[in-house]
Amino acid sequence: MKKELKPRYNAQGLVPVIVQDVESKYVLMLAWMNEEAFHLTLKTGLVHFWSRSRQELWLKGATSGNYLHLVEMSIDCDEDTLLVLVHADGPACHTGETSCFFRNVPFEPSPAKSN
Repeated sequence: MKKELKPRYNAQGLVPVIVQDVESKYVLMLAWMNEEAFHLTLKTGLVHFWSRSRQELWLKGATSGNYLHLVEMSIDCDEDTLLVLVHADGPACHTGETSCFFRNVPFEPSPAKSN
């Protein structure tokens, strides 16, 4: 018998969700789901989240038209993080960028240590 895969929610009743474009493989965003958002996403095929700032359920694209269409959902080995592969109707980021991860943090690598 297969075990039902469902997330282990944190103390706030949330699980982090990594959203990735199924074709480009770009990571589009990180957001949070509560149990209701998880079930609505599976039921409708449109990705829903829990907005921590607004404290409400959030259908991604309801305002912008940039819906995220569920292609596949995976759960990590600890069952406390979800990976959601999507077809996106437009930019995922509220800034209009394709991905929320469009800014690189500059760094200088340390010189390699010899053993």
